[in-house]
Amino acid sequence: MATDFTSFPIIDVGPIMEKKDDPQMCEDANVLEVVKQLDQACRETGFFYAKGHGISESLLGEVKKATRTFFQHPYEEKVKIKLTPASGYRGYQRVGENITKGVPDMHEAIDCYREFKPGMYGTLGKTMEGSNQWPLDPPNFKELMEEYINLCTDVSRNIMRGIALALGGSPYEFEGDRAGNSFWVMRLIGYPGASSLKASDIPENDIGCGAHTDYGLLTLVNQDDDITALQVRNLSGEWISAPPIPGAFVCNIGDMLEIYSNGLYKSTLHRVINKSPKYRVCVAFFYETNFDTAVEPLEICKKKTGGESKFKRAVYGEHLVGKVLTNFV
Repeated sequence: MATDFTSFPIIDVGPIMEKKDDPQMCEDANVLEVVKQLDQACRETGFFYAKGHGISESLLGEVKKATRTFFQHPYEEKVKIKLTPASGYRGYQRVGENITKGVPDMHEAIDCYREFKPGMYGTLGKTMEGSNQWPLDPPNFKELMEEYINLCTDVSRNIMRGIALALGGSPYEFEGDRAGNSFWVMRLIGYPGASSLKASDIPENDIGCGAHTDYGLLTLVNQDDDITALQVRNLSGEWISAPPIPGAFVCNIGDMLEIYSNGLYKSTLHRVINKSPKYRVCVAFFYETNFDTAVEPLEICKKKTGGESKFKRAVYGEHLVGKVLTNFV
């Protein structure tokens, strides 16, 4: 059972967004207060709410509305943009095609990735080469999502500047060769409502998405405002609900940031169980390192954790491809 109260900090990232182009941002008292809150959240839970990010509540709603409209189409229409290996694993997957730890997840989705030129990453990138497949209905779907992706990229980059300061580095620690040309992933997800069976009678792994961590640096979750389904496992092993807060993102850190921090920050297990009778929409944006970046603990983080690397070097693209190749029926 998951606890039904909010246990995650609500952080106003507005001061970081306002100072995002100021090289002296680390001297601003308001920025430093946000940095302090980010550090505490990343150390204690790996999850937090972000408000004051500058993306309008109306746009957050439009993105979810367009996603819901697509999922309401007949299967014959949705399968026109079916995810396949030939598409670079981009496109639509029906309920049960996504796999978490060998168990089918009860959601449907459109998976999108940053596009890149064929051959740009050699054999490393071959699996992910392809163009995103966008629905033709709603007619403005592609333009709306590309605008949203650009805004989420900007928000994520600037939250990562705050996290870089929290770790004791410069604001630009995660730019350049690390994430200056950041890869991104976006999943548009639809979770069917609970069946007519009592929710307590349905195996949890038959609902939503099984327990997992995210792959990259930072995730921004834009979820329906009226359904609580996202759950996070705390340090005591309890599942804690993360109810939606209108206008705020639920944010969590991923595997690559745990490595960079040498374990100071944890990539936390989370899952989705939709016990509501209503269909639930969630749009998850994943901000990653550069695709071909070799990720290893930062020197500043090793100094804080005994001087030794607690993690082996990992290439983000290899990590992603390994997950993608085992995630689908």
